[in-house]
Parts: sequence; C-alpha cells; structure tokens
Amino acid sequence: MKNEVWVLGATGRTGRVIARRLHEVGVSLVLVGRDRERLESVAADLDGAPRLLVGSLGSTLSKLAQDAPGVVVNTVGPFTITALEVAEACPPGIHYVDIANELPAVEGVLELDRQAAAADQVLITGAGFGVLATESVVLRLCDGQPRPALVRVDPLASIALEEGVIGSALAATIVEILSFGGREVRHGRLVRSRSAAHPTRLTTPDGDVLTTGSGPSGELIAAWRASNADSVIAASPAAPSNAIVRSVLPAVEAIFRIPGISRFATSMIARIPLRAQNMPRTSSWGHARVEWSDGTVREGWLRVGDGTDFTAAVAAEVTQRLLKGEGRPGSHTPGSLFGPELAETVGGEFFVDQVRESLDRG
Repeated sequence: MKNEVWVLGATGRTGRVIARRLHEVGVSLVLVGRDRERLESVAADLDGAPRLLVGSLGSTLSKLAQDAPGVVVNTVGPFTITALEVAEACPPGIHYVDIANELPAVEGVLELDRQAAAADQVLITGAGFGVLATESVVLRLCDGQPRPALVRVDPLASIALEEGVIGSALAATIVEILSFGGREVRHGRLVRSRSAAHPTRLTTPDGDVLTTGSGPSGELIAAWRASNADSVIAASPAAPSNAIVRSVLPAVEAIFRIPGISRFATSMIARIPLRAQNMPRTSSWGHARVEWSDGTVREGWLRVGDGTDFTAAVAAEVTQRLLKGEGRPGSHTPGSLFGPELAETVGGEFFVDQVRESLDRG
C-alpha cells in the first residue's frame, strides 16, 4: 500500500514516538519488530489501529516487495549494519528513512544515490538530531557565501532517559564507534585522525559550558556536503576531554576491532542499567562555526528540546513529505533535500551571529 508506512524497531523509544506522531496525523502504520507482546503494547497505546509485523529483520525485508509500503522508517541499530541492508532491500518506488548518525552508515546510504534515482525512490539518512541539528546551521551560515576554508560542528544533545538497560542495538553502536577511530576532512579529503582531537570548550546561548572533541559521525559527512569546505571537523561532548584518556584511545580502538572482544564488550555494555532521569540541560543545541580564507568567521546555533523527541519529529515530518510525493529521487540527508527550514518546521530555533572579522586581520 503506497500510503502505508513501516516503522522498523517500533518498540524502541524513538520508534514509539515516531509511530505516535504519524498515527496522530492519520498515517496508516505497520509496526515492525521481533517481540509480539511489546508490539501489541505499542499498538494498544495507539488505539490498536496499526498492523503488526513480527519477525527478524531478514524475514521482514523479504515481505517488502509483496506489501509495497510507501515509506520504510528504520530505527534499528547498529546502522552500520542495518542502514544499507534495509535501504538496498527496498524495491523501486519504495522510499526509505533512517535516523542513523554513524559515519559509515550515512556515507553508505548516500553512495546509493544513482541507484535510488534510477529506481524512482528517495533515500534519506540521518533524519534526526544527529545530522540535521548541525547540518541545518551550516546550510544557513553558508547560504549565498563562497566556499569556506574550515567548518566545525558540535551537536550538543540533551536527552531524558527511560529506566531499563542500554540494550544490544545501542551497545553494538557504541562498540562500532569506538572501533572505527577518528575521522576528519583535510584538504578536501576524508582522512583518519586521532579520536577526541581538537578539544574545545563551548558556552551555549543558555550559558551551559561543555567540552567537545572530534570523532567519526554522520554530521561530519553532512557538514562537508553542505559546505564543500576544505577542512571539516565534527565534535561531540561524548568524546573524552581528559588528555590521558585521549592518549590511550588508539589502543582501545584496536582492541575493540578484535571480533571476540568486540562481541564480549557489546554483550557487557548491553546489560548496563539506566535510571530514568530528566534532561540534563534545558535545551539541545546544534552548533557550527564557519571560517573563510579571508579570515571572516560566522557562528550559529540551533536550539531544540529533547534530542530524542526532535529526532522523532524530524523522521515523522520527512516521512509525511515523502508520502505526499515531495522530495527528489536519490540519496539525501534531510537538510540537503528540504533545506534548513526543515529544522524550524519541527520546532528548532536558529541563533546566527552577524559576520565578524578574525582578530588577526589587519
């Protein structure tokens, strides 16, 4: 059914919120997952309206051609595994949306651009706080400007936690990131770098102070594509700020690449308990700093609420637009397809500095 949306991973927090948002605007849903009891619980919260599809990811994808939904929304991590698997399984004409932020996942989906265009389908990766919150600021800062020399983005998510455990999907994502190692763009090329490099202390417009360090993420690819800058850094407050910890990261990354150790680490991390807690800060922020070769610098922020809720809002909005026939066949990040205004549509607020001159100019 071309007006039907499949939500993969519908029992997770983000999947549940996406499903609710789509249900509230009358979208026909199929909730997809491995646990029937949990799926039935989600469906009950939505007045029992959605259809359920229970099974492994592989068995689910085998039904795509027969059922032919309009859009498949993938919230199942680790996206380094599932993003390409699901995107490539979508038959011609079926659109795809994910909330990935792992660099290999975002890069991999974007590389399907020609294939997707030929199949008359739209593939959107990074439809969440991770990617759009910083990508939209870069797009706003670079609009109408020449190619910049340097771009730095810093996603500063503030997220409320639910009680439970980290879980296998998130644990696998954490291990994947730790084993992947650092990346940045230098002289127009994506290159390896030390994880947690380029530490910087940022003060948000709310007055919160956080230290961020560079790492591999979908935001790096999105900021590079949005700016075409010679050099790009994507940083995060999750990167260790302690110099001693940063010095041992290369050894940790190498250890986590060993299959047996990575599986063991994933299983251990998955069991770590989480206590319910409110957002640690009032707002989540996407930050970008853009510098041109003449020394001109612009800096901007995007303020949103809970990072997970913003992710769900982005994914739901993008899905609705695809159902309406909006978009352009091919592979895209959300901002590259719908512009920075997309972030405002789902509740974001921009704070963009006026152009200012570097202190070392004349």
